[in-house]
Amino acid sequence: MTAPSGPSGSTNSTRSIDLPSLQRGEIRDPALTAALRKLELTVRRKLDGVLHGDHLGLLPGPGTEPGESRSYQPGDDVRRMDWSVTARTTQPHVRQMIADRELETWLVVDVSASLDFGTTGCEKRDLAVAAAAAIAFLNSGGGNRLGAIISNGDTMRRVPALSGRMHEQELLRAIATTPRAPMGTRGDLAAAIDALRRPERRRGMAVIISDFLGPIDWMRPLRAISGRHEVLGIEILDPRDMELPPVGEVILQDTETGRTREFTIDEQLRSDFERAAAAHRAEVARTLRRCDAPLLTLRTDRDWIADVVRFVASRRRGALASAR
Repeated sequence: MTAPSGPSGSTNSTRSIDLPSLQRGEIRDPALTAALRKLELTVRRKLDGVLHGDHLGLLPGPGTEPGESRSYQPGDDVRRMDWSVTARTTQPHVRQMIADRELETWLVVDVSASLDFGTTGCEKRDLAVAAAAAIAFLNSGGGNRLGAIISNGDTMRRVPALSGRMHEQELLRAIATTPRAPMGTRGDLAAAIDALRRPERRRGMAVIISDFLGPIDWMRPLRAISGRHEVLGIEILDPRDMELPPVGEVILQDTETGRTREFTIDEQLRSDFERAAAAHRAEVARTLRRCDAPLLTLRTDRDWIADVVRFVASRRRGALASAR
């Protein structure tokens, strides 16, 4: 069940996202163009310098070109053992890999009805667009290509993987202007992820942007994708996804099923809801870990850019430490 939207407002810790055409349920090209340009400038200004070099992406991967050898360290992938150097030196060595010169990144963007909702600075759908903008900047340059599969549960749109700033803007526009799903339409994240498998693509990166609400029936297609690509999950949340306010008698509607029910939100219901929400989020995190996919959580009531910066910095420190 989705909680009712409260009054929109921003706090000092929340970086609002100005996509007015989405908030009013209409698409006005000049306003949307200006909003996307402002979003791009915000992302580039805050994230510039987080990565250094054209070929270190958001998830620094092992690459495919062989590089120099180094001494084996506990935790290294034994499949990268350099047996010729190991034989000559009588000490175990692993072969380091040079990062690929071109990275193909695919976004799977869930814009089902549960994302058309927000109670603080923005809607979750707006934050999904912002997350896509951050990925586009972090993985741009050096001939890297970016594509997307956008699904609202009713329709699925595929944006081909191309490079260039103009293409990035068109991709973000495609996400932002995806129509809202009709009432009672349930999202199908599993089908959207599975669409990445056809046709077969070169090794690259897959980013899943969703609130991951509903049944966790997407593990099998995600594991199939993770066998070939680096995978990242981006979880989009609103405070009402995790806790209910003490508002008493309310009528709630699940926009993905169309069902409406009346509730009395007392302390017992709030406690039960909070425990169930925490258990679901923990299960989502466990499922992604089983697929070797790190999880980045963005919330409508927090500074999402600061969360992205912390995540990227942490990933880079881990990658550099493992390379030593």
